Amino acid sequence: METRDLFNKVHKIEIKSRGLSSNIFAGKYHSAFKGRGMAFSEVRAYQYGDDVRDIDWNVTARSRTPHVKVYEEERELTVMLLVDVSGSLDFGTRGELKRDLVAEICATLAFSAIQNNDKIGVVFFSDKIEKFIPPKKGKKHILYIIHELLDFKPESRKTDISCALAFIAKAVKRKCTTFLISDFYSRKSFEKELMVCSNKHDVVAIQVYDQFAKTLPDVGLMKVSDLETGHEMYIDTSDKKLRKAHHEYWVDREEAMDMLFKRAHVDSVSIATDEDYVSSLIHLFKMRS
Repeated sequence: METRDLFNKVHKIEIKSRGLSSNIFAGKYHSAFKGRGMAFSEVRAYQYGDDVRDIDWNVTARSRTPHVKVYEEERELTVMLLVDVSGSLDFGTRGELKRDLVAEICATLAFSAIQNNDKIGVVFFSDKIEKFIPPKKGKKHILYIIHELLDFKPESRKTDISCALAFIAKAVKRKCTTFLISDFYSRKSFEKELMVCSNKHDVVAIQVYDQFAKTLPDVGLMKVSDLETGHEMYIDTSDKKLRKAHHEYWVDREEAMDMLFKRAHVDSVSIATDEDYVSSLIHLFKMRS
């Protein structure tokens, strides 16, 4: 992408995402992703009425007077975006490419995060970890993330969601809110890694898809290619059995994925490239509030 075109696109997404996060999502993000554990604050002398379970025995032994640990509610979150950058995202027949939709969703989540004074980081993955952007705060950091979302060139075009989940489970020590954003075309199972990751972090799955993945149009002979492997073939879309089998595959796949997310206690939402992602995200936020 040319520098000027990239700058204009970054600026356009920034304006749209900031507006959405300031107006439409105001308050909804905060209530949906509280994640408010109790963080250690200080140690002070024991007072009548303090919970004996909070006694710091090490300090008590050294000072020879009872001391307790004081905790306070965590006000800030760490938000991680696990972003699929595999070849299958370079597809879109209506509205926009899946990759462009992912960029807008990520930008909106990022601006929502910094308005809540949260840190945000990104993991770009294909069938390996392509890039890790550690969580930080600030507008400059967000604009860098948007720039990378639009212009990053992965080394691989294949997909392995399990590697991203395994990475975030190890790389981020404290509990964080993790958005897994993908079309979920992964030949390798990621159930085990999802279970482990969701036990440690608050994982939310966002599926992006094109309507052709759900329903094939009746347009006769069509050349199709696998954007991850490069394999090409011709199919006859006028064949009713073919179109029916294609749709049934989609339904079975979606049902299996929904069941997996439920077993892992992961909230999820599916967004098509020709749909309003704003209403889908609002629905997700309300579901979690």
